[in-house]
Amino acid sequence: MIGDLVFSKRDWIWYFLGVVLTPLLLARLGLTTQQMLAVGGFCVILYGAIFFWKYRLAFSCFGVALLLALGLLDVPHLIEFAGLDIILFLVAMMTVIGFLEEKRFFEFVIDHLLLWVGPHPKQIMVVMMVVAAFSAALVDEVTSILFIVAAMLNLLGRAKLNPLPFILMLVFTTNIGSSATVVGNPVGVIIALRSGLTFLDFLRWATPISAACLAVTIWLCLKLFAKDIKALKGVLAGAKGERQLERLVEEEHIAKKGVRIAGWLFGGVVLGLVLHHPLERLLQLPNNTMLLGVALLGAGVALAISGENARELVEKRVDWWTLTFFLLLFSSVGTLKQTGVTSVIAQRIIQLSGGSVPILTTLFAWSSGLLTSVMDNVLAVATFVPIVNDVASAGLQTFPLWWAMLMGGTLGGNATLIGSTANIVAAGVLERRKLGEITFAQWLKPGLLVAIPTLLLATLLLLAQLSLMPSVPMVPPAR
Repeated sequence: MIGDLVFSKRDWIWYFLGVVLTPLLLARLGLTTQQMLAVGGFCVILYGAIFFWKYRLAFSCFGVALLLALGLLDVPHLIEFAGLDIILFLVAMMTVIGFLEEKRFFEFVIDHLLLWVGPHPKQIMVVMMVVAAFSAALVDEVTSILFIVAAMLNLLGRAKLNPLPFILMLVFTTNIGSSATVVGNPVGVIIALRSGLTFLDFLRWATPISAACLAVTIWLCLKLFAKDIKALKGVLAGAKGERQLERLVEEEHIAKKGVRIAGWLFGGVVLGLVLHHPLERLLQLPNNTMLLGVALLGAGVALAISGENARELVEKRVDWWTLTFFLLLFSSVGTLKQTGVTSVIAQRIIQLSGGSVPILTTLFAWSSGLLTSVMDNVLAVATFVPIVNDVASAGLQTFPLWWAMLMGGTLGGNATLIGSTANIVAAGVLERRKLGEITFAQWLKPGLLVAIPTLLLATLLLLAQLSLMPSVPMVPPAR
């Protein structure tokens, strides 16, 4: 009890130092008193999320209430900045994914893949890492890590192996896979809806880089965790191991009809998301209208099929806690833009880069990656979005900056335990199952050994393609 109390006091000291000193330090950039107060209100949320993660929603309420009380934010602007298009998209996709989970669609796919591979540790881990990345790209990082961790723990069974190395491998590849498409990570949704980039744009520019980073990560993981993977052989060897693999697909209560329906819905939603831009052109609709429309249509189908269980599906499967946090977070970030804070920061970044697009791209990738490593990646990217818009207003090329932010926000999330929602979810699964706890220190070394090389590779691949990218500044869609 005393140790917890001391630790809590230390957190509070760091928290108040951050809230007070950050506006004072940024004042050296030339911020006005009003802008410093806006930064202070934002820091109430920022440092609340860093030091008191479990209570981040409470600090978000405090921060927005402070901004309202200071007259820096009013109700109409709160609604404007809240990003309701992003929130609705996430609600719809969480509903669809929740439906698929209830039909055990993902478990069915994973279990049959494992049976196909057989009792070979290295091959199994490669397949699991590839599936983790692929599923994150097709659905989202949180859903991917939930079912892939469950599959891994089922595979380990009651074996006396430390599950941490296997969980780390799966989380690393999940975060990397989430950078491949617009639906893989909430930061991709934010970037798509704020930049006008389409699903096909992500397939062209993000997917190849993500695939290259995945290959490097798998190689690194096989080297870093070679002893742990080798130890897995004892669990899988012989008839006992084969029976354990077979057990994964022998559960009679998996309804094949339900899996088949879920598969058709899954395929239809993914196809609709891929083709949303051609649909918009065909129907003469603004960009990303059908990105939201397809997600809502998929959610409607899932709810209709669920019948009497539809309400329960929405109440239990949609992460209202996180979505409310996002809504308040976006409102506070919008205040930074409204008061001109992001414009000041953008001008300093432009001055630092000398107007050089390659230097700007590198700065955005690594600064967003660094920020992601000390807070949730959504928070980091939401902070940078208004800065990109201000860079566009200066007449500079911004197309590569969106991709730099995406890579920084996803690949940088591997560096620390708090860098990504998937990291925290995976750690929570281990704790709930009483299989151990992941500490910040345990995560840091392997996390940095994966995050730094992959972000370096992603940056180099972006810089190599600058000449192929549109040079006209991208103005975000009208809101």
